[in-house]
Amino acid sequence: MNKMMVSIAAAVCLMCASTASFANEMGKMASEMKGEMKDDMKAATDPMKAKPDAMKGEMKAKTDSMKATKDAMKDDMKGAKDAMKGDMKGAMGY
Repeated sequence: MNKMMVSIAAAVCLMCASTASFANEMGKMASEMKGEMKDDMKAATDPMKAKPDAMKGEMKAKTDSMKATKDAMKDDMKGAKDAMKGDMKGAMGY
């Protein structure tokens, strides 16, 4: 009877030890997977973070070209206005 109790106690101890070992391995595997998921998410977000910079450059180029067009139109209008003034001054005899 005593031998039987010792063998049952030994079996219970082995089961507890294997359960603790299994839990430890599961914990390690979970942390590894979490690290892999972080790396995957970082790899996925890096291109997205680079996009706004590229878009910002495109928008700056568009606004610069629009400003240049506006300035050119302004210069044309100023030249036409000055020519009209000159014509009017010549016609009036100034």
